[in-house]
Amino acid sequence: MPRNVYLEDIPLDEAERRFAALLAGHGGPRLTVAEQVPVADALGRVTARPHFALRSVPHYHAAAMDGIAVRAADTLGALETAPGVLRLGDEATWVDTGEPLPEGRDAVIMAEQVHERPDGTVEILASVAPWQHVRPMGEDIVATEMVLPANHRLTPPDLGALVAAGHLQVAVRRKPRVAILPTGSEIVAADDSASLKPGEIVDFNSVVLAAQVAEWGGAPTRFPPTPDVRAEILAMVQEAARSHDVVVINAGSSAGSEDFTVGIVREVGEVVVHGVALRPGHPLILGASSDGVPILGIPGYPVSAIVTSDLFLRPLVYALQGLPAPGHATVTAQITRKLLSPMGEDELVRVKLGEVSGRVIATPLSRGAGVIMSMVRADGLALLPRFSEGVHAGEAVQVRLLRPEQDLRKTVVAIGSHDLALDLLSNALATRSPGASLASSNVGSLGGLLALARGEAHLAGTHLLDEASGVYNQAAVQRYVPRRRTVLVTLAGRVQGLLVPRDNPLRLGSLADLALPGVRFVNRQRGSGTRVLLDYRLRLDGIDPTAIAGYEREQYTHLAVAADVASGAADVGLGILAAARALDLDFVPLFQERYDLAIPREHYDAPILAPLLEILRGEGFRAEVEALGGYDCQQMGMVAWEG
Repeated sequence: MPRNVYLEDIPLDEAERRFAALLAGHGGPRLTVAEQVPVADALGRVTARPHFALRSVPHYHAAAMDGIAVRAADTLGALETAPGVLRLGDEATWVDTGEPLPEGRDAVIMAEQVHERPDGTVEILASVAPWQHVRPMGEDIVATEMVLPANHRLTPPDLGALVAAGHLQVAVRRKPRVAILPTGSEIVAADDSASLKPGEIVDFNSVVLAAQVAEWGGAPTRFPPTPDVRAEILAMVQEAARSHDVVVINAGSSAGSEDFTVGIVREVGEVVVHGVALRPGHPLILGASSDGVPILGIPGYPVSAIVTSDLFLRPLVYALQGLPAPGHATVTAQITRKLLSPMGEDELVRVKLGEVSGRVIATPLSRGAGVIMSMVRADGLALLPRFSEGVHAGEAVQVRLLRPEQDLRKTVVAIGSHDLALDLLSNALATRSPGASLASSNVGSLGGLLALARGEAHLAGTHLLDEASGVYNQAAVQRYVPRRRTVLVTLAGRVQGLLVPRDNPLRLGSLADLALPGVRFVNRQRGSGTRVLLDYRLRLDGIDPTAIAGYEREQYTHLAVAADVASGAADVGLGILAAARALDLDFVPLFQERYDLAIPREHYDAPILAPLLEILRGEGFRAEVEALGGYDCQQMGMVAWEG
């Protein structure tokens, strides 16, 4: 039988373009249909439509502390040195955390600040502000607000929010069905591999490919291995294409005499790529059936299969769910030895990674396409560009990470003679080394950016308007975080407006109305995005802040502003719609703003050697090594010399 030949040696970007154009010509990639599933079973699924709250959370004003529910006005003047006295029942009611706030009460005094007296009264040692120690209705979720948008991958908190908002079922996209067809007369199913004959190969590629598909949110189907009989492979491909969203044929994609894949794909549809300028992964086939079902001919060598499926199958599985494929994190690393690479092909070299003296070091592993353990051991794939012909030792290379980036900070690089004790040490380190932690707090937009500049945070929520350009956040990041690479990720567009009592009794409709006689305003604190926006608009409209009664009165949250208005302490404040709804206020929309997350691109610094030294000095590890035999571990972990 004549051998196949590669049609072309196509660069990666051109192969991606051709495949995308082919699928687009069939109206694809086609989003999978929606289905209803119980919320409790929906972790990791992708929403097929937006979901809106069916109820507020909480759906009543709730006590946030154990104590007594009171009217804040009745507590004015109470001090530890001059306690106030309230009558139980008439002026105070005992409540536990989470209980509804009794009618006519607007605050809770903590039990620790209350002394009950025998005559049915209580002494209070402090006054409270309106809505202090109270969770107002809608503090968390306001009925009718969008809980989750469409095309959103569900996380554990998302599930809780859906149930809290009244949803027991959620509309999600059906998982993309991916058929995986191992081919080759030498391929033996794993269940039948107890006694392999020479020349037989156990089918583990389909296990790897299926796991990748599942990790990306798909539903894989592993077909039994099909021998190198063209009619049988053709029938299997046709069957798979009728019932799946994607068909993957593993092996049979190269130029061998019994590599039927390219001809079969042409028979059922069209081939646009046969051979890419890539190592490993050269003999890749990309095509589609006549009905537009994508068909990928994945090479049989395991490393080639893993690499090409990640490059071409991964984005397809995400696209079928309505999601972009998450980007691969990359680092710049210093290669430890010279590597030659053929001209004209991109090469991805498996490497071990670790940080030494502030530099990321990459140590190459085996480059064989059939060495599955090289992928098990690899921390990343170093790219050797197709016209580079390789790299010299010490050169910088771009590495696509296969491990979380923070793991590199905890990796001790060992280069030298191998010893079995190092394997034990590696296992002990992975088992016993603690993970990193993250903490955050709300301090306003400016405070968050200053925290980033000081290296105190990974991201900051910000909505700071640049008055000169009218652009949100960019100028603020450049000004306050000048020495850190920072990415702005838009979180939301928000409407800022006037928070006013129900029916807007003063008929306030603009910022100019804030300066009207008799109008009492409550402001946000300096440095908050809302304050910056207000000051900018006041200057733009020619309004003197000193003409606004209450301009100097500051609150630190939208809800605190709303509470001032709801309690009558102020007639109006500037804030967001959710705050108005939470406290049953009216809202006069004024401005559209953008809320971003500022994220520096930097690494965590962590002690590298401390966990390792602790292990070496422990009796448990010493015993493990001694159990290997031939080891004297008496001095393990001690300092032998300092120079």
